[in-house]
Amino acid sequence: MCGVTTSDAPSDLPLDLPGYQHVYSGKVRDLYAPVDSQGEVDPDRLLLVASNRLSAYDWMMAPEIPDKGAVLTRLSLWWFDQLSDLVPNHVVSTDVPAVVAGRALLVRRLEMLRVEAIARAYLTGGGLEEYRAKGSVSGARLPEGLVDGSRLPEPVFTPTTKAPVGEHDLPMTPAQVEAELGVEVAAEMSRLTRAILVRGNEIASQRGILIADTKVEFGLRPDGSGGLVLADEVLTPDSSRFWPADQWEPGHPQPSYDKQFVRDWLTSPESGWDRSSGEPPPELPPHVVEQTRAKYIEAYERVTGAPF
Repeated sequence: MCGVTTSDAPSDLPLDLPGYQHVYSGKVRDLYAPVDSQGEVDPDRLLLVASNRLSAYDWMMAPEIPDKGAVLTRLSLWWFDQLSDLVPNHVVSTDVPAVVAGRALLVRRLEMLRVEAIARAYLTGGGLEEYRAKGSVSGARLPEGLVDGSRLPEPVFTPTTKAPVGEHDLPMTPAQVEAELGVEVAAEMSRLTRAILVRGNEIASQRGILIADTKVEFGLRPDGSGGLVLADEVLTPDSSRFWPADQWEPGHPQPSYDKQFVRDWLTSPESGWDRSSGEPPPELPPHVVEQTRAKYIEAYERVTGAPF
């Protein structure tokens, strides 16, 4: 099964960026390598471009969400600053080609770790489903009696596999992560992922937002020097669940500022889509696109305190 809508692959790829060579496209971001006048590829840097694409339930949605790439880039930059004392990040410069200005970064090349680093401060989504079935999430035993939206006693590391576009990520146990990364790297990934979520909630809660869970990406410098480096994006509405703190009420799904809004529409009678059918979801109607854009921008403005 290929996780694309009926519109197939994004129509804007690859971009024509003089001095850059298209390397890879993921669900949301595209990578380009700087090349010099002799056609030699820069071995140390990449151009990371955030698109306006949106994925939900491992499907690429259509149409795109206007300004989404800029929101993710600007919010990630803001968070990289807030987290700089916890973990180094991959950002080199915001000096990028004009056509992608505002939604692209020049970053260090890293050897990306093949584990999705996820931490949960509240129980919901796939973690809730696993808890209901097993009483645990990714091998971490949780207290009895938790419900949708329950705050966990402390953030829990719940990693998954890093599946290709169109395939499903699968939960991993600590032993599986250690087998993939080694004991020391696995322990550091767990510690940093939970620390990022704790710091994120310390800051966001002062602005009326709870971060229920988050996914982060880590890499290693190719020369093996230093520890883990934070890459891709961090604490955005794409990688995290943002809930309005004044409406938090355990026992049912929470209102959100993230793409859960799109997921909820997809599983509503209005969409008419059967998630288990294997068929691609329908295109998003204009009102869902507009409201999703508004939610992303509101999340940015509430967290940073700055107008978009």
